[in-house]
Amino acid sequence: MTTNKNMICDLETGVCGVAGEEEMEIIDLNPTKKKIDLYYVTDPICSHCWALEPTLRRFEKQYGHYFNFHTVMGGLLEKWHDGPIDPANGIFKPADVAGHWREVGEYSRMPIDGSLMIDNPVQSSFPPSRVYKVIQKNHNDEKAFEYLRRAREALFAFNQNIAEKSVMTEIVTSLGLDGESIVKEAEEQTGHLLLNEDFALARKLGARGFPTIIMINEENKGVKIVGSRPLENYVNGLSKVLNEEEPKPMQQPSLSNLLATEKLLFSKEIEVMYDVEQSGLQAFVEKELTAGTFEVNEVLGEKYLVKK
Repeated sequence: MTTNKNMICDLETGVCGVAGEEEMEIIDLNPTKKKIDLYYVTDPICSHCWALEPTLRRFEKQYGHYFNFHTVMGGLLEKWHDGPIDPANGIFKPADVAGHWREVGEYSRMPIDGSLMIDNPVQSSFPPSRVYKVIQKNHNDEKAFEYLRRAREALFAFNQNIAEKSVMTEIVTSLGLDGESIVKEAEEQTGHLLLNEDFALARKLGARGFPTIIMINEENKGVKIVGSRPLENYVNGLSKVLNEEEPKPMQQPSLSNLLATEKLLFSKEIEVMYDVEQSGLQAFVEKELTAGTFEVNEVLGEKYLVKK
C-alpha cells in the first residue's frame, strides 16, 4: 500500500487530510468579477467588421474571461443622399460600395460578393440594427449576436439584402424566434428608441468609425482601437487596461465544439483560430472532425464548413 506523506490523522486537531491545513480560513467560491468592459461598436453592413470576425472571435474565446463584452450599434448608413457618403473610399452612391467590399473581401479572405449593391442595394443599415436591439431586449445578448452573424453571412457571402423585411424575418425565424413579431416591433417606436440609446453610447465612447473596440477598466481608463487589427493589438490593449497584469489566454475550444456553436465557419476563421496554414486546412479538419458531422462548401473561392 502506498502512503501519501502529506496526509495526516491528527488527534489534537481532529483532521484527517492534507498536512498544514489551517483551523479556520475565509474562502470565496464566487466567480471572479470581470473588471474590464469591452465595447464593440459596429454595424451590420460594415465590411471591415466582417473582416474582423476571425480575430475578434479568437480574442473573445481566449481572453473573454477578463472582460464583459458589449456590442453597440453605431449607425453606419441612415439613408443614401446626393452628397458623398464615404469620400475617402470613393463612395458616393450604392454602386460604389461593390468594388470597395470586394477589395475588403479579397484582402481579408472573408468572402464578400457585393454585387447586390448594384442590383438591389441596402438603403439603410438602421432596420437590421433595430432588429438586433429588439432581439437583445426580448431575449439576450447571445441570441442578438447570433442574429448579427447570420445577417452578415447573408449580406456579404450570400448576397441578400438584409434591410428587406422578408430577409430579416427569415433570418430571425431561422434562430427559432418569432421573426414576424420581432421585425414588426423593430419598426415601431420601441426599436427606434433602443437604437438611439446605442447611438448615444457610441458618441459617449468617442467611436466615429467601425469597427471600434474600446476597453475600459474600473478606474474608467482604457484604450480605443479603431479598424480591423491583428490579434496582438487587442491583447496589448487588454494588457494596458489590466494595469500591467499580463493577460493569460484560455485554450481555444475544439473545432468540433466551435462548429457546433457557430454552425458555419469560413476557412479563414479556422486558420486564425488554430494557427493553421491555408494549405493545411483540409488535413486539420479531417483530424479534428468526425466524417459525416459536417459539410464542406465553397463561395467566391473560399471554403466553409457547415454543421450537419
